[in-house]
Amino acid sequence: MNIGLIAHDAKKKLMQNFCIAYRGILCKHNLYATGTTGRLIAEVTNLNVHRYLAGHLGGEQQLAAQIEHNQMDMVIFLRDPLNPKVHEPDVNNVVKLCDMYNIPLATNLATAELLVKAMERGDMEWRELYN
Repeated sequence: MNIGLIAHDAKKKLMQNFCIAYRGILCKHNLYATGTTGRLIAEVTNLNVHRYLAGHLGGEQQLAAQIEHNQMDMVIFLRDPLNPKVHEPDVNNVVKLCDMYNIPLATNLATAELLVKAMERGDMEWRELYN
C-alpha cells in the first residue's frame, strides 16, 4: 500500500515516534512524505521514504496529485490545529481530496494507530479492489 505521511512542525517528533513504534508494519509498504518529515522519519527508523518537496514548498501539492490519480491508499497527517499555517489552503486540499477519493485519513495519533493496525489485519485490502 502507498501511505502518505505529513506532520506539522509541532507534530514531527510525534510522527517520528509513531513510525518507530510501527516500523515493523510500515516497512512492508511504500511510504511517501513531505521533505522534512520524510527525512526525520528515515533518520530514526531507517525506513525507505520517498520524499516530496517540503510541505510549504509544494510537497502537499505533490501528495495531492497522487491522491487525485488514485495512487495513495492512506494518509497520516498529524496536524497542529492550534497554529494556523501560511499554506493552510494546501493542507485543507489534502483533507478534501481524501474525502473526495475515499482515502482513509488520520489527523491524530489515535486514528493513525487504528488505521495502521487495521492495515496489518488486512482490513484495508478493499483499497486493492478500489484501484
